[in-house]
Amino acid sequence: MGPPRIQGELLKLGIAVAPSTVWKILHAAGLDPAPRRSGPSWGQFLHAQAAGILAVDFLHVDTVTLKRLYVLVFIEHGTRRMHLGGVTASPTGEWTVQQARNLAFSLDQRFDKFTFLIRDRGPDFTASFDAVFQATGTRILVSAVQAPRTNAICERLAGHPAPRGPRPDADPRRGAPARRPPRSTNSTTTPPGRTRAPHSMSPTGILPPPTSP
Repeated sequence: MGPPRIQGELLKLGIAVAPSTVWKILHAAGLDPAPRRSGPSWGQFLHAQAAGILAVDFLHVDTVTLKRLYVLVFIEHGTRRMHLGGVTASPTGEWTVQQARNLAFSLDQRFDKFTFLIRDRGPDFTASFDAVFQATGTRILVSAVQAPRTNAICERLAGHPAPRGPRPDADPRRGAPARRPPRSTNSTTTPPGRTRAPHSMSPTGILPPPTSP
């Protein structure tokens, strides 16, 4: 990770610093930029492990009485199937743990298939919440601060869309459809093999009588 990347991460935390300042700090501490990783990217990881990934997040809904409700949802990455954990006006750590236990009870043996759980750093996701999933061997992946791409599926559902690129099924060779020229309302068509004799139309819309030669 070089100085520009570190500067970008600091900006996400509200810390404005120049890349040159970051370089001076690293140089003074005797730290060189980290080498580029040879492993898969985060997007490649999500695609390869989608069948075993479960994501969780809180959504909020404002009612007509100006009361805010919090909705806990679980989403399977492989099938995009959403499980409603519960709805409450005051989420707590104990309440969140109970919803995780309810999910384990409802999924039964399917609960053991999840290899990874993606969640944010919210205070309601306690160690007891993680323990419900870790009991079956699930690994907890905590998203970075202000990094919506880490849990993009839940973030889009919550109304905070992550940056999107081109659709994977879009054909880059296919351009926009050609636009047809506008049709003229004054032009008339004549069947093939026939010719239309020129004439003048009177203001009343009635053809004048033919004139003798």
